[in-house]
Amino acid sequence: MAGSARYTAVLDANVLYPALLRDLLLSLAHADLYSAKWTPHIRDEWTRSLLRDRPTMTEKIRMAASAMEEAIPDCLVTGYEHLIEGLTLPDPDDRHVLAAAIAGHADAIVTWNEKDFPNEVVDAFGIELQTPDEFVLNQIMLRGAVALSAIKAMRERWGRPQVTAVALVDLLEKRGLPQTAAHLRDVVTLI
Repeated sequence: MAGSARYTAVLDANVLYPALLRDLLLSLAHADLYSAKWTPHIRDEWTRSLLRDRPTMTEKIRMAASAMEEAIPDCLVTGYEHLIEGLTLPDPDDRHVLAAAIAGHADAIVTWNEKDFPNEVVDAFGIELQTPDEFVLNQIMLRGAVALSAIKAMRERWGRPQVTAVALVDLLEKRGLPQTAAHLRDVVTLI
């Protein structure tokens, strides 16, 4: 698989599971702020977890996963499986994520599970570990106008119920993005 000229991040299943965070991360990727990557394994992991919690949403979840792959060209990392066995992480079940980051020439892994990806391991591959809050705030700080436009477009896309910019900021804070929310409060009229 060829590398990307843009900053590339592998999105762990735990950041794709929550709809708001998934929409936010993919909106930023769709605005060409970074190249979003995941694998069929990661897709299956987040959709399986969501189906377990919301079994009546089978078709909506399948459609969401399909729409993601249509909206983000070249999102799927393949050819990473042979790397898994050679990797050591605190949770062996997370090795596929690091393997995908290596094979996908990723600059970062975006995850809530920082403890499962020790810096000394990911640093050896030139990969950064970022929480979703750090990652989103970094995208906003690097290319503010584009990022804020993408966030505004995402909010406006939610036709029903209509979400105000202030309500979106509050939602982001409640969902674990306090730094991002604090910054967005200062520019709320732009989103």
